Amino acid sequence: MRLPLFPLGVVVYPGEPLPLHIFEERYRQMTAHCLQQNTPFGILCMNDGRMAKVGCSARIKRILQRYEDGRLDIMVEGKMRFQWVTLYNDHPYLTGEVNWLSEPNRPTRKGAVERVIAQHMRLMEIAGRTVRPGLYESSYGVSWIIGRNAGLTLAQKQELLEIMPEKDRVEFLIAHLEAFIPRVERTSSLRKKIMSNGHFKDFPPEKK
Repeated sequence: MRLPLFPLGVVVYPGEPLPLHIFEERYRQMTAHCLQQNTPFGILCMNDGRMAKVGCSARIKRILQRYEDGRLDIMVEGKMRFQWVTLYNDHPYLTGEVNWLSEPNRPTRKGAVERVIAQHMRLMEIAGRTVRPGLYESSYGVSWIIGRNAGLTLAQKQELLEIMPEKDRVEFLIAHLEAFIPRVERTSSLRKKIMSNGHFKDFPPEKK
């Protein structure tokens, strides 16, 4: 499948909402194409000038605001992971032939999901947030919920995106949080950092 591509300095996960401000003319055209054809586009992480090979498709859920000069704010939602095979520059925006990445059906180690949820709830508690267990219910997988706000670097977020089975993503997050939480607890400056620098700004609201 050929997919419009949008390189950005972010990693988006399946099921994750993401607001975008579209201001460049080429991406206005891309957005118009996707709205007209009801098709997704692909978000690929740009980090240190390098574009990732694996990304996540995004569908436009709604237009938040249109501006008189043609800019617009949109809300998208991550859908499916893909890997680009060939890139094309015959449109104003980048496109690529992509392969969709299927989710292997491998059972998660007993108790692993409960453990990673407990770890994450502890991290959120340190950050001054209270979340309910129901927040972690997702048809996409708990790893995508926790991975949004687990203190991961951009490179680590991309690494998580590329891990294939859910069970391996859960184990990746358990190992990360085992090392990260004690550092947060020990280091007041790091604790202040995670509370102020946006690690948790996109965490979804609690379910009522």
